[in-house]
Amino acid sequence: MVDASDNPIGPDFSLAAPTVEFGNPEICLYSLPNPRPGQLLNLTWASFGHGLERLIQQIKNVGRRVDVDACFGINEAGLVMATFLASAQFGRCPIGYLKCNKSRDFITLDRSSMYPDLPEAPTIVLCDFEVKHADVVGFITGEIRQRYPGAEIYFAVFGAMTKERNLEVASFDDLTGAGIMRAAAFKAVFIAATMSPPGIEPPLELR
Repeated sequence: MVDASDNPIGPDFSLAAPTVEFGNPEICLYSLPNPRPGQLLNLTWASFGHGLERLIQQIKNVGRRVDVDACFGINEAGLVMATFLASAQFGRCPIGYLKCNKSRDFITLDRSSMYPDLPEAPTIVLCDFEVKHADVVGFITGEIRQRYPGAEIYFAVFGAMTKERNLEVASFDDLTGAGIMRAAAFKAVFIAATMSPPGIEPPLELR
C-alpha cells in the first residue's frame, strides 16, 4: 500500500461507471481500507486532497470537455468539494449549497441552502462526500431538476460503499448505492475511492 499522508490507501483499479454518450466509462479509483473495522475512518486533509485530485483526473478523461454552469455541494463536506472543483477545474463557476435535514423517515432541505442564478437548462456538477444506502442523491437531484428544468447533472462523490468486504470491486453494481445513482440518471458518475462500513469521516468532522 501507498500512503496519502496518514490514511493508507489501496492500489488503483478501474471501474466502468455511467458516463456521457460516447464517453469513456473507465474511471481510475482506489480503495480506502479501514485498519479499525467497525469504526469510521477519519480522513486527513492530505487524503481529502488526494481524492479531489482523483476526481479531477476522471473528469479530464471522460472523453469530452465538460463545461459546467455551477458546482453544488451536499452539506458542508460536499460544499468544500464543490469549491475546490469549481476553482481547479471549472473556471471558478458559481457554487451552490444544499443543506440536508435528515430524520429517520425523510429528508428536507434547509432554508439556508443556496441556489445561484443559472442559465436555462444548466450543466451542474453535484458533489457529495459519500454514498451508502440512503437515497439522498435521488432526493437532491429531483429538487435540482425542479428548480432548474432541463438541467444536466454530473455526480462527483468522494467515497462509495461496497456491498462486500473486497473494496476493489469488479462492477459498478457491487456498490451499495449503484441503484440509487443509476436511478438519478446522471450524465456521468465520478468516484474517488471505495470504502467499507460504517464509512468515512471528513477532516474536521465536516458534515
